[in-house]
Amino acid sequence: MIRRVSAKMDFSQPRVIAEYGPGEGCHTREIVRRMHPDSRVILFELDPEFAQHLEDQFRGDSRVTVLNSDAALLCQELAKHGHSHCDYIVSGIPFSILQPEKKKELLRSTYDLLAPQDHSAFIIYQVTNELVGHCRHFPRVESEYCLQNIPPMFVTKFYKTANGHAHVNGANGHSRNGNGRH
Repeated sequence: MIRRVSAKMDFSQPRVIAEYGPGEGCHTREIVRRMHPDSRVILFELDPEFAQHLEDQFRGDSRVTVLNSDAALLCQELAKHGHSHCDYIVSGIPFSILQPEKKKELLRSTYDLLAPQDHSAFIIYQVTNELVGHCRHFPRVESEYCLQNIPPMFVTKFYKTANGHAHVNGANGHSRNGNGRH
């Protein structure tokens, strides 16, 4: 699943990436390994022990900023680091446990803080695909089910723009390519 999530990003150019709830950093390590030398990643981790672990793990890499704070502060943190938008926002936080208003606000700000580029996307990995119903403001969605993971998870990519080949097929949020296959 880590490779699938990372494969959803284009690392050929410098990118600004945010990660909500990186935990112990398994996705972060792969992102940092693949990303362009001039890219930046900002990690939002609420758990102080995980945040310290991430700080220790990435201490020698100036491209990584670890914050023991809420992802709702992304706008302020981007400005503090001289950025107006992210190219990618990655998240494994369980949105299903957030209060409805908090979830709505975070999803709206996530959309607003993505760069207005065709590659820009919010990439999530979740046990359920219920978030698709809350992200109708994203014009394009691609979702796949990763059975090899334990537990199996959906890896879903919400694009900032509608350009490209995939489109939403009905209410389930699964994408189809031009030939009708998922």
